[in-house]
Amino acid sequence: MLRIVLLLVVIIMVVLLVPRLLSRSAAPAAGSSAPDFTLPSQEGSRVSLKDYRGKWVVLYFYPKDQTPGCSREAHNFQVDQPKYAERNAVVLGVSVDSVDSHKKFCAKEGLNFKLLADTDHKVSDSYGSLSNLGLVKFAARHTFLIDPAGKIAKTYLSVDPLKHSQEVLAELDLLQTAPKR
Repeated sequence: MLRIVLLLVVIIMVVLLVPRLLSRSAAPAAGSSAPDFTLPSQEGSRVSLKDYRGKWVVLYFYPKDQTPGCSREAHNFQVDQPKYAERNAVVLGVSVDSVDSHKKFCAKEGLNFKLLADTDHKVSDSYGSLSNLGLVKFAARHTFLIDPAGKIAKTYLSVDPLKHSQEVLAELDLLQTAPKR
């Protein structure tokens, strides 16, 4: 009897969870227009992608404030801020955490670039970066390099937070020195 009950519980969990895990939207492809958005930053100001036309944008999604991998990735982006400025690029971080959570994260880690609060999950979903584990939703660790015209230049769907900033800077160098098509 216990085996039957356990089997039923497992079947119910599979039926409920698997569709949610597989329901992620597709990420926008390189060459397509980046989905526009407006989100609040840790400073409380509203930030729109269109505000950065004419600049390169490193739009990175991360799972959770004040976790080891996310802290390392943010720290590396922070250390490299002067290098991004030299390349006419800005870094914008996005998670589903609140503005208050971002404020605390920025204060603790000494971050001065913008972290955006996607509490309704719409932006993470539009970039194919919303992960859903049953009742818990979080942003997947993805990055989109957006060119000054608002097009996706490069998509990173597998990110190592330890070396990701250097990887993005190297790609920016390649894209900015490549002949125009």
